[in-house]
Amino acid sequence: MKRRKIDPTPFDRKREPPRQNALIMPALWLWSWLSTRSGKLKIRKVNMEGLRPPFLVLGTHHAFMDFYVTPLCLFPHRANYVSELEGFEYYGEWPYRQVGCLGTRKFVNDLALVRNIRRCMDRGGILVLYPEARYANVGTSSRLPPSTAKLIRYLKVPVVTINMRGNYLQSPIWNLKKRKGVRLEADVTQLLTAEEAASLPLEQIQSMVEEALSYDEYAWQAQQGMVIDAPWRAEGLEHPLYQCAACGAEFTMASQGAELFCTACGARWRMDELGKLEGPRFSHIPDWYEWQRSQVEEEIRQGQYQLDTRVRVQSLPNAVNFIELGEGRLQHGPGGFALTFTDYGAAEPDTLRFPAKSTFSIHTEYDYRGQGECVTLSTPDNTYFLYPLEPGFSATKIQFATEALWQQNQV
Repeated sequence: MKRRKIDPTPFDRKREPPRQNALIMPALWLWSWLSTRSGKLKIRKVNMEGLRPPFLVLGTHHAFMDFYVTPLCLFPHRANYVSELEGFEYYGEWPYRQVGCLGTRKFVNDLALVRNIRRCMDRGGILVLYPEARYANVGTSSRLPPSTAKLIRYLKVPVVTINMRGNYLQSPIWNLKKRKGVRLEADVTQLLTAEEAASLPLEQIQSMVEEALSYDEYAWQAQQGMVIDAPWRAEGLEHPLYQCAACGAEFTMASQGAELFCTACGARWRMDELGKLEGPRFSHIPDWYEWQRSQVEEEIRQGQYQLDTRVRVQSLPNAVNFIELGEGRLQHGPGGFALTFTDYGAAEPDTLRFPAKSTFSIHTEYDYRGQGECVTLSTPDNTYFLYPLEPGFSATKIQFATEALWQQNQV
């Protein structure tokens, strides 16, 4: 069989994004409606009467379902969407551009993207951005990058927020199998007028956006009394909950059916049909998750956090192909990340460094395309997918450490 030629050419980030193809919009809206029908999607609109483009849309980011809910929230308007390059590679660049997507990489400073967003506004369009930049690990909102408020101030257009509910509960990142009986909702709100975007203090804008995009899916599930009775509902929960809340051991958690358990001490938790845990210490999943974060932050304060592990490296330079780069070494500590590997076409290994002060967060995956847990590190022209080759690797813990070290370097 003829081997496919590898293309290392970087993605053209500067190419102006087309408007959504008007001819395919009816099919896109129909498909979105069919995809959300089982969840009986309810859309509530606040302060939206009379609003016309251009405006910026900021949405919560729970799951792939977000991309079906958002077009229905904006109907009958077309929009452009900021998307990572994985989608371009998976579905094809031409189709993705036809639905109005702008390609970028996660957690990098991308001036070309900012210029393209400006172009969308200048031509009277709508730009949709999911500022969390990754799916919710345990159904709660992530801290937003400070650049969010700066972008709003730069654009000086109205800002609309879409706070979605149910998308995560239907298909959480740690087990993407669809759960039945989950209702979907979305609140669409004009948060800022153009005048407010241009004049309010950056700190106030940032605070307003974070509050508008705040959510807790498990609290909402309990409040709604929404039953999720899939017998396998806890399987995969050990990915975000990697540290035993009973004995403190790391990377010893496992799951089966509706149960989560520690292989070191034997402690067990049962996830009930309303999303609560029955077992030692924590009943609310996000509380356990945030406790782990505090543990990592304490490690960093004590100077005890250090990661040094072998990884398998894949790169995604464009919308054409992933490139297998073999084994590398990932180190993470107070100074940030150091990734040592041999890049495509290079004769010798080299080390890429990602300083802690400029690495706001990191993209995490729990079973990326069936290949297992991974994290990604990006430069403007390449994204490196890093899979563990030895124990002691937790995408969740690496994310916590990245965010804590960034925060530590801001003072």
